[in-house]
Amino acid sequence: MFIPGPAGRLEALLATPSTPEIKGVCVVSHPHPLYGGAMTNKVVWTLSTSALKAGLVVARYNFRSVGQSEGLFDNTVGETEDALAVAAWLRERVSGVPLLLAGFSFGAYVSIKAASIAKAAALVTVAPPFGRYVDSSAPPPHPNCPWLVVHSTDDDTVAFEDTRAVVDAYVPPPTLVRFESAGHFFHGQLGPLQAAVQPFIESHF
Repeated sequence: MFIPGPAGRLEALLATPSTPEIKGVCVVSHPHPLYGGAMTNKVVWTLSTSALKAGLVVARYNFRSVGQSEGLFDNTVGETEDALAVAAWLRERVSGVPLLLAGFSFGAYVSIKAASIAKAAALVTVAPPFGRYVDSSAPPPHPNCPWLVVHSTDDDTVAFEDTRAVVDAYVPPPTLVRFESAGHFFHGQLGPLQAAVQPFIESHF
């Protein structure tokens, strides 16, 4: 399916839970478009599955320039607009319920940028980068909602200590869940990742 975006249509996948009550909506953002990131990423799929099992309608989508999404890479600026467009589209179709934003790596950073603008009810970010391969002079504003950060200490793409130093400076800081041997891509750790994320989602929806 396609969702209208600020730079053209955005390719997306929509999933509806089997639960009797829709508890919220969720937008999941994927890793860096220039390094093979797409909505089919397995961590993105895990985040989507966690939200779906918690009773949320979930939209995962390809940023502009990825897959069949139109537009050109815009180094988090346009991609944040993409995330906001998907959130607005989803809210039009499922009204009166809270919004969860979730993302992995580049998509985690975009989700942080979008959260305060979209007035998200909660935020889940896996391995969010700050200042390395995202162009930003300062970290995004506090999302002003409950916030979970999941990161592995052996991440060789986004250094754990760099991320911890930044997120610890937020007031209040997010909840930080530390993995010890998941690397950046959580190979072989998707089950534990879901186990870390789903209770957080269920506690806020």
